[in-house]
Parts: sequence; C-alpha cells; structure tokens
Amino acid sequence: MLRYFSADWIFPVSSPPIKNGVVAVNPDSEIEEVLTQEEATSLGLAITKHKGSIVPGFINTHCHLELSHLLGQIPEQTGLVEFVQSIIKSRQGNIEEIKTAMYAADQKMFENGIVAVGDISNQISSKEVKQHSKVYYHTFIEAMGFNPERANVIMDYVMEIKQAFGSLPTSIVPHAPYSVSPELFGLIKAEAENDNAFISIHNQETDDENAFFENKSGGFLDLYQFLGLDISFFKPTKKTSLQTWLPYIKEQKTLLVHNTVSSKADIAFAKQNNNNLYWCLCPQANLYIENALPDVDLLIEENVKITLGTDSLASNQQLNILSEMITLQKYKQVTFEKLLSWATINGAEFLELDQQIGTIAVGKKPGLNLIQLSVDFKIESDQVKRLI
Repeated sequence: MLRYFSADWIFPVSSPPIKNGVVAVNPDSEIEEVLTQEEATSLGLAITKHKGSIVPGFINTHCHLELSHLLGQIPEQTGLVEFVQSIIKSRQGNIEEIKTAMYAADQKMFENGIVAVGDISNQISSKEVKQHSKVYYHTFIEAMGFNPERANVIMDYVMEIKQAFGSLPTSIVPHAPYSVSPELFGLIKAEAENDNAFISIHNQETDDENAFFENKSGGFLDLYQFLGLDISFFKPTKKTSLQTWLPYIKEQKTLLVHNTVSSKADIAFAKQNNNNLYWCLCPQANLYIENALPDVDLLIEENVKITLGTDSLASNQQLNILSEMITLQKYKQVTFEKLLSWATINGAEFLELDQQIGTIAVGKKPGLNLIQLSVDFKIESDQVKRLI
C-alpha cells in the first residue's frame, strides 16, 4: 500500500520545485510517483499534507565519528595547529564512553535527516556502530606518516584496519598534505586504483599549511616539534599545499575537505590536473577552529562540484547538515536550491550512491525530510522532521 506525502513545496533537486506536490512511497521506502497537486487531486488520493517543504535525505561527506566523545572538550578558535595538538592529547578515553558517544552521534545524524556519511577512521572502533546503523557509511581509513622511510609500514597498518572492517565500504586515504609523504601518497594511489576507490583528504585548512610547503615556515614547525618528528629531510616546494600534493594522486576521484585558503590559482591548477574533484565545505568547523570560511563565491564562480560535511563533535556543536546550510546562507548568502544540491545529489554522486539517493525520483530511496522555509526560500530553522 502506498503512502502519499504532500507539503507546501516538494524539492526533487533534479527538477524544479513543485508547489503542493505529492510523493508516493511504497512499503520499502521506494518512491513510486512524484505528482503535481492537480494530478493528485484528479486521482482522489488520501494524502498526508505537511506544512513546510519536503527534500531528499542529506549526505554528510565528511565526519569523524570516532571523535564524538570530544564534544565541548576542545577550545574554539585556537587555529588548526593547536587544535590538532588538542585532539592528539584528548582523543584517547574510556572505550565504553567512546562507543556510547558514537552511538548517540549516529542516532542524532539519523534524526537530523542524514542518510549517508563519508566517515574518517583511524582505527576499528566505529565498526560496530556502523554495522547497526540506519545510516549508510563509507569509511575513509586515514594513512598518516610524513617520514618517507615509514611509508610501507604505515600502509601495511592501514591495510590491516581495512581488512578488519570486513564487508563495510572503505577506502584508504591520505590524512592531509602535511602528514603524508610523497612515497605514502604513491602507495595510497596504487591501492585506490587497484580497488577502484575514491578518496578524501583534508586540504588547505590554514595559511600555515601553504607556508610550510612554500618556504618551510609557519605553525606546522611547532606541530612537528610537538610530535617529536625530525623533518630536516623536507625541502620546501615553493608551491602551495594543493599544488604540491595533487600531482601525487592525479586523476583519482578525490574529495577535498575544508579548502579554507584555496585560491583562484589553486582551483585552476586543480582543474588542470584532475577533472574528478569534489570540494567539501564544513563551515561550522571552520568557524570553530580558525574562525574563517572558504571563498565560497569563488568556488561557485569556478563551477566546481561542492558537497557538505559536519566534521566531528570535537569541532562542531552538532552533526546537522541543515545547520551547515544555514551557516552558508547567513555568511555567504548562498541560495537554498544551490545549498540543497550540495547537501544531496552532489554528495550522493561522490559516494557513488546517486542511483539510490540524492534526489526525489521514481525508483529511488532517498529518504524524505520536512524542513521549514520562508516564502522567499530561506531556511528558517535547523530542525528536521524525518518523514522516511
């Protein structure tokens, strides 16, 4: 038996919004029909009408479920270098407390209308939560090691974690340009090619990142000292971070995360060297850590594929994609329909789930969220009512 959902507006994403439209869903949560008000009226259907707008389920392309126990524990706006040091000092804890926090975070994401997550993992601790979750997870297992001599040992270690995740979807990925040697990048690329995998990397979160590669200066020198790492072998490339590392994984499908200081020249370089890039924005985490936002207008102008992420509860008060959309609406005046495509179909395409989710279309199971918009399509609240 079909259920019929209607609202003031239906936003299929793949087509224009439908005023007072109707979505027919079967018992398997698959969409059977998308109807106009006139079509539904002519059929005399029993329809559940809601106040608000119905949109597809949201996709969170960047999260760190493992860090959920750090909610409220890391100081805000200290800058990335100090933030990373705080994470290293604080991430260990009581195993049961960490697991409980992950289960709670997963449930909140489900309640916030998130249907799929690209999640960063450094260990196996999130496996149980993901196995029992109503949310789809693709786990990005991070490889970290700036010393080229340790590349093979590190790769062997992350391969063991990948195997431990079993049949759950995974990829081995580089953590960030400043924590992965060219040799380790090469091993990651070879594994991605062998596994036909897409990857994710933290990119250009701070000016210090560019300064390190351009002239071996800035705050990252303090980070290496904190970690007790000898980086005397490293020679600056005289190029920005992105222009240094991107050639190592040329042509690989890649999600660039944060992009807080990516410039027009960086974007042009990226386009020339990889035509399969997605640019993930995590605005609330950017404000939490650096009190800065990427040049969103530039990314729009350059017509790159943008997705949205929440980052972790170590750098955010909540894991809510609608809240991220509100932040970009407030600070960058991005239109709702643009934000919606970033929050749905673009993320689904990156995670290679666009045949199942991302738009309200016949044959898909995207989930249905009810949200509140003003008459001029501005998001009025970060509260999501999950209809399916």
